[in-house]
Amino acid sequence: MRVDLLTREYPPEIYGGAGVHVAELVRALRRDLDVQVRCFGAPRDEAGTTGYATPAEFAAANAALATMGVDLLMAQDAAGADLVHSHTWYANFAGFTAKQLHGIPHVVTAHSLEPLRPWKAEQLGGGYRVSSWVERTAFEDADAVIAVSDGMRRDILRSYPGIDPDRVSVVYNGIDLADWKPNDDPDQVRALGVDPDRPSIVFVGRITRQKGLPYLLRAARSLPADVQLVLCAGAPDTPEIMAEVSGLVAELGRTREGVVWIDRHLPRDELTALLTAATAFVCPSVYEPLGIVNLEAMACGAAVVGTATGGIPEVVDDGVTGVLVPIEQHDDGTGTPLDPDRFVADLAEALTRVVSDPDRAAQMGAAGRRRAEEHFAWDAIGAATRALYERVLAGR
Repeated sequence: MRVDLLTREYPPEIYGGAGVHVAELVRALRRDLDVQVRCFGAPRDEAGTTGYATPAEFAAANAALATMGVDLLMAQDAAGADLVHSHTWYANFAGFTAKQLHGIPHVVTAHSLEPLRPWKAEQLGGGYRVSSWVERTAFEDADAVIAVSDGMRRDILRSYPGIDPDRVSVVYNGIDLADWKPNDDPDQVRALGVDPDRPSIVFVGRITRQKGLPYLLRAARSLPADVQLVLCAGAPDTPEIMAEVSGLVAELGRTREGVVWIDRHLPRDELTALLTAATAFVCPSVYEPLGIVNLEAMACGAAVVGTATGGIPEVVDDGVTGVLVPIEQHDDGTGTPLDPDRFVADLAEALTRVVSDPDRAAQMGAAGRRRAEEHFAWDAIGAATRALYERVLAGR
């Protein structure tokens, strides 16, 4: 079986959880399948992997049109594949077009949904309407849709009621437990500006509305004075969200010590050292289909404090591997809390409770590592994905 996997992100050009998922999925599938990766960006040295630059004619175009230009090149080169598998709306148009052009089935993995990220209109302008059309068209036409959590499956069927529920299957994101594991390296942590002998809370994520960073920065005002807040945060969606976050960080820095902002992408050895030293990891997202960062933190033995939304409750076992923070949200697609002040207060309370009992936090972290091993290893996830491919091909 030859599978052409279509994606925007692929190593070394990764900026989010979808790219991490794709890289690990490819590694798992290539054990017994011919997987050709077609990705955006520079040429790759990896065998069976092709990078596609934006066509020169689209260099100054709206980002959505530039994406579709790359997708057409990818679709053309999928000739000869038995099946195409696209990840995120950026590659969905390539998968949809390859299916029509070559008469092969198309599988989509939903890592997020455009109707539930309306703030993207800030980035794309009218291109957001284009990206939304691409996603809807591809999902409704796909032979199978993979949701990365039960919560994501419910969101798909609510957002796109025209999809047959039998075509939507849940296959969780996974974690490479050999790469993501405790890394006790206090010198590495100190080199990053963090004191490993003081309690710390670590955030890892892009600066985007869905990640909830402004709520965390407001909650941090109420944390115990000795707690460090470590923000591994970059790749802002817009100048506006960057300005908001910068202002909140500056304000926080005037009232407390130990606010550390790392705005570069950390290599795995540095990040695992930070996570291993952390008293808690925090995921304050208002929209999170699953959250690979939570799995990474759990695999490193960190207790996780996360919002009880999307797929996070399927990862974090409340009271066992961490704490879930309740949230009531608007149903307009923004995920905005109905009572932002209450959400901020509840987040601050949960974080304070965890960092104030480091022994209990360590027990939660150990339980998180066990949960990652038992439920989110890539062997099982790769096997489930291959089985879905076989069902799709058998049904043609």
